[in-house]
Amino acid sequence: MRDGSSGNLLITNVTLFDPAEGILGGEGPLLVKDGRIAPAGTPIPSGTPELDGRGGVLCPGFVDLHAHFREPGFEYKETIASGSRAAAAGGFTSVCVMANTSPVNDNDAITRAILDRAREVNLVRVFPIGAVTRGLEGQELTEMGALASAGCVAFSDDGRPVSTALMMRRALEYSRIFGRPVIDHCEDLVLSNRGVMNEGSVSAELGLAGIPNASEEVSIARDLSVLELAGGRLHVAHLSTAGGVRLVREAKRRHLPVTAETCPHYFALTDEAVLCHGTHAKMNPPLRREEDRLAVIEGLKDGTIDVIATDHAPHASHEKEQEFDRAPFGIIGLETAFSLSLELVREGALTFSELIYRLSTRPAELFGLPRGCLRTGGLADLVLLDLSGEWEAGRPGYRSKSRNSPFTGRRMKGRVAATIVGGRVVFSEDRS
Repeated sequence: MRDGSSGNLLITNVTLFDPAEGILGGEGPLLVKDGRIAPAGTPIPSGTPELDGRGGVLCPGFVDLHAHFREPGFEYKETIASGSRAAAAGGFTSVCVMANTSPVNDNDAITRAILDRAREVNLVRVFPIGAVTRGLEGQELTEMGALASAGCVAFSDDGRPVSTALMMRRALEYSRIFGRPVIDHCEDLVLSNRGVMNEGSVSAELGLAGIPNASEEVSIARDLSVLELAGGRLHVAHLSTAGGVRLVREAKRRHLPVTAETCPHYFALTDEAVLCHGTHAKMNPPLRREEDRLAVIEGLKDGTIDVIATDHAPHASHEKEQEFDRAPFGIIGLETAFSLSLELVREGALTFSELIYRLSTRPAELFGLPRGCLRTGGLADLVLLDLSGEWEAGRPGYRSKSRNSPFTGRRMKGRVAATIVGGRVVFSEDRS
């Protein structure tokens, strides 16, 4: 079901769970009025739609700090509409979208156009991330103040690293004025040397150019040194190596203002997936070795890695159906993120509370975004989870325009049953 614009909803037959508010195991019903959680005993307005939770768990909606919706410029891969549908199906009520569009989101006009389109689509909350440098070219800083005023919640040249230590210093200094973090795709392009997958035994077996772990780690070390000099806030994107986790852990022990994310593919797969899935397992940073996968899980467990993001990166089928070294980097991830992450709970690596915190509460805190909350008066951005529901990824089809995922056909347990934004049901598996 999808309700109208009233923002009123009665949710019944659910277990309530909110790690931020200490709500665990309380039972519904829960009334949403005008987009917010109503006090117990509030009269139910006439005509209020009802959502039967069927014994599911109701949590704050997920917040993705790293996704690519491709619009403007690459609408054949994804649009704000199709990306929003994919996000809603994955339980994400808020999504931060990267700047590598065409034209690049490096000025306030593009930022406003993205926000206008997101309002027209009216599914999930979309928050633009502005470019650090004009055209992502690494030469000249953008007008960060104008971008922040227009609605950008962070700055990043994602897809490429911030070009030099001096440029990172200037970016951190200016972004600090506007209270926004700088997100860096940490990669030393010289060390990567046009590699296309992780450097190791699998790349040697396939005869493909490799990207060493040091490419990520050298860049992180540079950024942390600059952060100590310049101040500001640094957010490390898609952390993938054991050495990178170690560097961030040590920086946090020294109380540097650094946070980090990882993505489900880095704790669910290793570079051996390339042997089975080909270009659908090609991403940047690449899938790493087993010791790196385990280090990423440990980083999530001890809080070194703050959040789970998706790095949802859609590409058209014809782009991925090329030789490995010619195909673009990236996979879609919004619709599989929760189920893959729930496997960490089943394995005992995270508690359910820790998982929801890293998917919802913590990312909202980091970028100052509105977040769902189950307390009275809280914003009704919510996700209903069926923890025992089994499904097959990509069947019958993804809501994303693209299909580039190594998880297609994988049987998973635990799925999103419904997503609610401001009291409106924007996704329900009954109408998927």
